[in-house]
Amino acid sequence: MFPAEKALSEALHKREEQGLLRNLSVADKQIDFTSNDYLGFARSEELYKMIEEKTAKSGMRIGSGGSRLLSGNSKEVEELELFLAEFHNAPSALLFNSGYDANTGLFSSIAKKDDTILYDELVHASIHDGMKLSKANCFPFRHNDLVHLEERLKKSNGNIFVAVESVYSMDGDCAPLKEIASLCKLFSANLIVDEAHATGVFGRGLVQNRKIEKDVFARVHTFGKALGCHGAVVLGSIALKKYLVNYARSFIYTTALPLHSLVSIECAYKFLERSEEIQNKLHENISYFREKIKNKNNYQWFDSISAIQTLIVQGNNEVRKLSEKIQEKDIDVRPILSPTVPKGKERIRVCLHSYNTREEIDLLLDTIEKHLE
Repeated sequence: MFPAEKALSEALHKREEQGLLRNLSVADKQIDFTSNDYLGFARSEELYKMIEEKTAKSGMRIGSGGSRLLSGNSKEVEELELFLAEFHNAPSALLFNSGYDANTGLFSSIAKKDDTILYDELVHASIHDGMKLSKANCFPFRHNDLVHLEERLKKSNGNIFVAVESVYSMDGDCAPLKEIASLCKLFSANLIVDEAHATGVFGRGLVQNRKIEKDVFARVHTFGKALGCHGAVVLGSIALKKYLVNYARSFIYTTALPLHSLVSIECAYKFLERSEEIQNKLHENISYFREKIKNKNNYQWFDSISAIQTLIVQGNNEVRKLSEKIQEKDIDVRPILSPTVPKGKERIRVCLHSYNTREEIDLLLDTIEKHLE
């Protein structure tokens, strides 16, 4: 045994005793209410064929060969960034290998020691990790609380950055983007919006939906959710792109995305442009789900118009037991435990998809009701 393994084993044993040990599992042929594949793009045969056909025409290169600043740049990646910038009505776009890389690279590099980052208390872990790597002063504000945000803005120094998500990954609710953008403008703050769970679900994202592109300093769109592939893009000014190329370590020191990934992203976007029926089906399922739970006043469902629907079941043991009962019906849902969410806010997180049927939704809700009575 290596010297460090004892400490590792002790940490794992402690986590297991607390009922918090994470394990990998494979959901095989279960009804999917867990994945982020909201539009079914990850399983789309039509999209798969589009990608394979374009990849065959683009050449047989397997890997990019290096980082973008060395041998990994190509006309294909530069053309894709131009396409993404135009699609999202932004001056420029810079690709990253994942949403995590995009957020860590962005937040770790843009703010300096005397700057301030204000962040909604429910932002994603990748934003937290990026902020930790910066030397900025970082302060949370209460979730979607405009009054608290304004209080924070009044006390902030240096360049001020405000970090929010357009759709929150655990609660499924939306940020009041227009109001936040107005506050940022009033206090000369720079608004950053993570659109991970809005991209595709709400067309081109809620920033464009709300027509506030010019009021947002930076946007992060990820491709591993509704778009069904992999990677992410940071949208912003030409100066921001050049700055990130020079200072974002998660961009500089990593091998660039391979050709197949670039083709997949482009095809997914073009498929999105003609997938209005699929998007409508998702929102029909969301409306049906919300109608079914409307009179369940004895259950604490969060108010959400997104694909993420959340049921509070207090206590790690209780929420884990409920998820196990649901999975016995071959329905894939997962419990979200504390400390991932605050104690007392443990939950069943339901992800709705365009391919879920009403019968599947009925089965899920009937099973939940049966075991919560």
